[in-house]
Amino acid sequence: MQIYKVGGAVRDKLLHRKVVDNDYVVVGATIEEMLAAGYKPIGKDFPVFLHPQSHDEYALARTERKVAKGYHGFEFYADSHVSLEEDLIRRDLTINAIAEDEHGKLYDPYHGIDDINHRILRHISQAFAEDPLRVLRVARFAARYAEYGFSIADETMTMMQCLVDNDEVDALVAERVWQEVDKALSDNNPWIFFKVLRQCGALARLFPELERLFGVPQSPQWHPEIDTGVHTLMVLEQASRLSDKAVVRFAALLHDLGKGTTPSSEWPKHIAHESRGVPLVEALCQRLKVPRHYSALALLVTEFHLNYHRIEELKPATIVKLFSRLDAFRRPERFEDFLLACEADAKGRLGFENSSAEKTQRFRDFFQAANQVKTQEIIAQGYKGMEIAEQLRIKRIAAVKKEL
Repeated sequence: MQIYKVGGAVRDKLLHRKVVDNDYVVVGATIEEMLAAGYKPIGKDFPVFLHPQSHDEYALARTERKVAKGYHGFEFYADSHVSLEEDLIRRDLTINAIAEDEHGKLYDPYHGIDDINHRILRHISQAFAEDPLRVLRVARFAARYAEYGFSIADETMTMMQCLVDNDEVDALVAERVWQEVDKALSDNNPWIFFKVLRQCGALARLFPELERLFGVPQSPQWHPEIDTGVHTLMVLEQASRLSDKAVVRFAALLHDLGKGTTPSSEWPKHIAHESRGVPLVEALCQRLKVPRHYSALALLVTEFHLNYHRIEELKPATIVKLFSRLDAFRRPERFEDFLLACEADAKGRLGFENSSAEKTQRFRDFFQAANQVKTQEIIAQGYKGMEIAEQLRIKRIAAVKKEL
């Protein structure tokens, strides 16, 4: 039995990046030997075990064979005779196919170290084109390692485009797509993830609502960048700078979907794009089985982001009504997420990237003033039933007016 550390742990160590998870491959062992050594089985499709003390994952060396379309269309073969090289060649990128033994010696049969040094994301073999999930994984790696100067090899991008053209990405299940999207949104430079998907054609297949935004013009007075798709990725970039929460970034990404349905005769105006965007966000979230708290914030930002931009025009009663629609008094943290997504929208424009957060702070001040009105005080004054809610509204409006 020979044990090697593999994958991201080795890759990130070579990049002097913090290692989060350690994964191991076991060569020359059987399932029975792993069980006898105390390892706990967890794999469904192939033998994967948890170490009895560290709980790190240990997988038996295996080969795989494509038998059907999609991410699950593989047969796996794990045996004590499968070599380290045979196991590594089934992986996606050369930088993920480096192994390290217990003495620190590196095994690099597919020249991943060279590609790390030259900052290239390159597929290992033609088998790359058998797994459509690799389109999303490469896009995610391109985003995460962009700050290190990595780019995708031309031949790898060509393979990604072939996976799209051959309808392989259409076979991906919603849960797996969302898992990769969520990881990308939680990591560095998520806007690059979507740029890569668009470059290889996968954005149009997986996120047609986003693809539709590119080429749609906006008023240069408010959007010097003109293109709505360009604006959308700029907003995602700003959201990533303002918050490390994937839920905020997701809401920022979807906020302008309604502009993709504006008749061209109305360009560059986009009247009522907020309300037109709501059913598009709902459909996208249902299709990808997005978690409820993600979709809830995305829908609120889509419907009400113009209220943020027009704060100078809003009456105190309208501001308090907005707070109620956002459920801000019960969910102040979500209200803060709403503000950050809207601020990203304001800054995600050419030349506005470093603009002030004055509107965000004004909304915070108005909310703080309105939130000082307590239900208990109104009850103590003798109000009952529906009178309580009405007095709450009246006093909150007065508090915002005073703050104004």
